[in-house]
Amino acid sequence: MLQHKHMGESSVRGAVRGAVQVIAVTGGKGGTGKTTIAVNLATALAQAGRRVLLLDGDLGLASVDVLLGLTPTRTLEQVLSGTVRLEEIILRTAEGVSVIPAASGVARMARLNATEHATIIRGFASLPGDHEILVVDTAPGLNESVLAFCQAAQQQLIVLRNEPASLTDAYALIKVLSRDHQVNSFRVLVNMARDGAEAHNLFHRLQRVTDRYLEVALDYAGEIPEDADVARAVRGQRTVLAAFPSGPAARAYRRLAQDVQRWSLPLASGRLEFFFERLLTRPAARLQVIK
Repeated sequence: MLQHKHMGESSVRGAVRGAVQVIAVTGGKGGTGKTTIAVNLATALAQAGRRVLLLDGDLGLASVDVLLGLTPTRTLEQVLSGTVRLEEIILRTAEGVSVIPAASGVARMARLNATEHATIIRGFASLPGDHEILVVDTAPGLNESVLAFCQAAQQQLIVLRNEPASLTDAYALIKVLSRDHQVNSFRVLVNMARDGAEAHNLFHRLQRVTDRYLEVALDYAGEIPEDADVARAVRGQRTVLAAFPSGPAARAYRRLAQDVQRWSLPLASGRLEFFFERLLTRPAARLQVIK
């Protein structure tokens, strides 16, 4: 089995110009706070001076725009129909994050065909701006779109919460990605942790199972503490960094953003359109029962 290791420390600032770090924020189930993680991580990275693009990967039931208090008038649906260009639907938050909204409630957005994926690729190839980091908020569950985004991304950030369903679903996601898609390295972030000891214990529980049954390496990405300010910020449709910048959760997001900037950029890197080419050419997902 692969040994637990600390994956690279070199900064993405040293990467070849035009290379984009793609981080898929996922977790296998709903209720882990995955979208909140994606939104606040993107915001913390933007506050640190990085050029960040946030993609709502929940193509059938968008939620990023809701959490940020944004009201998109055009979404990826109009891009696919050819009525607008990709750059025309991008929204920008007060903190400097560029947001690509999905199409809430549009069923076909969750089942894009090859031609539609090609349209997205062309849109990203001509997108103005030199983005450094793409954060993808994947849908909950273990469906084909989740597997596709995770497989195409360079970094898979698994969001874990201290509840049995979160552990089982995270393991199932890791198993499918490693068994069927040759994704063998994962970073694990514990959300809503009471303290560091609880977070480390939860990570090691998951790691013991993966070490026993899978050929994968898990890297501990840290924890976001349980913080009532997060729920208040969500109700106010703001990031916790904007609403409560001195609170424990906001401080944790800033630490996470600093760590992300030290993550090495894997060999499978390139411009944004290459990420979507990997989406288009991925093998068909096999969603078998996990045993």
